[in-house]
Amino acid sequence: MAEEADSKTREGGGMASSTAALADPGRWGDLGTRMASGAAMAVIGALAVMMGGLWFQMLTVFVTAVMVWELWMMIEPGKPTPGMLLAALCASVLSGQLSSHENWVLLLFLVAPLAGAMMLKRERLTFFGFALGIEVAGWGLVTFRAEYGFTWLLWLILVVTFTDVFGYVAGRALGGPKFWPKVSPKKTWSGTSAGWVAAGAVGLAFALLTSSPWHLIWISMLLSFASQMGDIAESALKRRMKVKDSSALIPGHGGLFDRFDAMLGASLFMLLVSALGFLPGVDF
Repeated sequence: MAEEADSKTREGGGMASSTAALADPGRWGDLGTRMASGAAMAVIGALAVMMGGLWFQMLTVFVTAVMVWELWMMIEPGKPTPGMLLAALCASVLSGQLSSHENWVLLLFLVAPLAGAMMLKRERLTFFGFALGIEVAGWGLVTFRAEYGFTWLLWLILVVTFTDVFGYVAGRALGGPKFWPKVSPKKTWSGTSAGWVAAGAVGLAFALLTSSPWHLIWISMLLSFASQMGDIAESALKRRMKVKDSSALIPGHGGLFDRFDAMLGASLFMLLVSALGFLPGVDF
C-alpha cells in the first residue's frame, strides 16, 4: 500500500509539474513579442519569396550581410567598423555571384571570410568557417528559388518554420531531458522530437497536394534535423563567445543570425544533397 501511495504521489507530482510548466508565465513571457516580430518577418519573407527574382535576391543579400556583421561583433564587439566593411564586402560579392553563371566566381566566396580572418587576432578559423557557411547558404536559397521554383522553396521554408515553432512550443510546455545540454542548454528532446513530427506533417501535406511520393515525409524529417543542427551550431558559437544573442536587432529573437540559423543548416544540407545529385521525392 505504501509503495502504491508513493507511486501515486510520484505520478501526481509529475502531472503537477507538467501543469505548472504550462502555467508558468516565465516560460511564455517573451511569446507575444516573439510572435509579433516573427509575424512581421514572415510577411516580408513571404512577399519576397513569392515575387522571387531580384526582390528575393536583395532580401537574401541583406540578411546574409547582416549575419556576417553579427558574427564579427560576437568575436570583436568593440570594433564595429571592420564588421560593417566585411558585411558590405559580403553583400557585394554575393550580389555579383548571383548575377553570374560562371562556376569560377564561386571562389569569390572566400574573399570576405579570408579578409575577416586576417583582421582578427583570435577565432580566425571560427570566423572563416561560419562566414563561408553563411554566404554559401544565402547563395543556395536564391539558387533554389530560381532553379526549382516557388513551391520547392516554400516546402523548405515551411519545414524549417514548423520545426522551430512546434519545437519551441513543445519544449517550453513539456520540458524534460535536454537534447545536447553542453551545447544548447534549452533544447529538449521533447521539442526536438516535436520538430521532427511537425516536419513530417509538412512532408505529408506536400505529398498529398503535389506529385511527390510518400517518402517526402522522411526527407522532410531529415531536413528538419539539418535545420536543428544549424541552430545548435549557432548555439555552440554563442556559448564559445559568451553571448546570449547574436545581436539585439529583432525583439524577442535577438539577431538575424539567431532567427535564420536553422535556415542556414537546411540550405547547406540541401546544397550538399543536390550537389550529389540526390534529391529524391522533391518533385513539385
